[in-house]
Amino acid sequence: MSTKKEKIEILEKKNAESLLGGGEARIESQHKKGKLTARERVELLLDPGSFEEIGKFVMHRCKDFGLEKQHFLGDGVVTGYGTVNNRLIYVFSQDFTVFGGSLSETHAEKIVKIMELAMKNGAPLIGLNDSGGARIQEGVVSLGGYADIFYRNTLASGVIPQISAIMGPCAGGAVYSPAITDFILMVENTSYMFVTGPNVVKTVTQEDVSAEDLGGASTHSTKSGVTHFSCANEVECINNIKALLSYMPQNCEDDAPMVAYESNGDEKVKALNDIVPENPNQPYDMREVIDGLVDPQSFMEVHKNFADNIVVGFARIGGRSIGVVGNQPASLAGVLDIDSSTKGARFVRFCDCFNIPLLVLEDVPGFLPGTDQEWNAIITNGAKLLYAFSEATVPRITVITRKAYGGAYDVMNSKHIGADMNYAWPQAEIAVMGAKGAAEIIFKKEIAEADDSEAKLQEKVDEYTQKFANPYRAAHRGYIDEVIMPENTRAKLIRAFKMLENKVATLPKKKHGNIPL
Repeated sequence: MSTKKEKIEILEKKNAESLLGGGEARIESQHKKGKLTARERVELLLDPGSFEEIGKFVMHRCKDFGLEKQHFLGDGVVTGYGTVNNRLIYVFSQDFTVFGGSLSETHAEKIVKIMELAMKNGAPLIGLNDSGGARIQEGVVSLGGYADIFYRNTLASGVIPQISAIMGPCAGGAVYSPAITDFILMVENTSYMFVTGPNVVKTVTQEDVSAEDLGGASTHSTKSGVTHFSCANEVECINNIKALLSYMPQNCEDDAPMVAYESNGDEKVKALNDIVPENPNQPYDMREVIDGLVDPQSFMEVHKNFADNIVVGFARIGGRSIGVVGNQPASLAGVLDIDSSTKGARFVRFCDCFNIPLLVLEDVPGFLPGTDQEWNAIITNGAKLLYAFSEATVPRITVITRKAYGGAYDVMNSKHIGADMNYAWPQAEIAVMGAKGAAEIIFKKEIAEADDSEAKLQEKVDEYTQKFANPYRAAHRGYIDEVIMPENTRAKLIRAFKMLENKVATLPKKKHGNIPL
């Protein structure tokens, strides 16, 4: 019979064994690839000394293909809870040193347990993915494990924030758990995501493509939009997760976080008066407007490298966490197209899920015309953004900095679809279309019959501009609450968001809406 001392020694030995994962040689191999181990990532993410591990001694149950002779404590995933900036979070971190981080029945059970605890206790879930996929030796049991995770991702959606970091391979069915979560971060040159890998692609389509080109961080942050952040290394990736969490409440029942803010009594930002050019066709960078409105260094852009004709991200105004959506005149003149509409809609819906007020900065000449857009369903995709804004019950404020034309005026959080406060700068143009296009249609016959058609066209453009290309018709109707000087915008926003902090709005009773997907 074992003595008490021997029992303690057994425990200490098992603890030491579990910390080694797949062993020193595999840990060294992980480091040589420029990757941290599963435990190093957790230590970097969480406040020092706050991690409490769950399931440290779990082992797989497979008895086929020689696996019964290979057992590693923890079975390829480190799970538990801790704090980030003293706020509770749950985390799982896949361990590539154990069977390539492959997902087994017990590996999945550990992740599911953490997910359920996160939902019951209303705290964010962080997944650090580094896995070769389903453990083939377990067959359908490992596939079932993936489905168990997908199901809980879906149940947790909109209840708690879910963030996925891809820090190695993520292929096949494994990609769908991150895809359901709220934000995906990838590490350049060491991570990739795809449903089918380069070898299958070569067999089926005869295309030669590398893993990096097919599904690397650069590809997914620029071409597909699958990933929201492309990070230079794992440390940057984990720091971005921490920064993201600072803008989010713990769950859907909490308010957006506030940080201490001291006003200097003068919120005028004179630089805003000069950002929008005199020439209505000249571009400018909407990020300069954002920087002039929000608290210093508080803007964290999301999806920066994808659909850059719209800018989205988190910021603070007067210490209050907000989501910002702005058309970007510096790219495609700020038009709405398929990618920018879906990018904006996804971000708006996240903010609405988690009670984060929305600021919309509008300078939009319309939707992008063309066969490519129409044949790829700009109608359905543009409707996603319209639906997202219309459905949002959080405080919503719009500032029209310049153009607000056609249906895009309606879509970009207009008063008609439930915006709470709508401001316009003096140079704002709120009209069905630009003055030249409108004049050519309205006065077509007059212009054609004139002796000098060019002069007549210019006369009619000036007439239309005078009548319609301004914010005052909309203001007369109450569609614009106030026309304001740009320099006063920050002060107005601080007061308006404060005024709206107790807003209550309810949607009609329903199971859920049917967003145009």
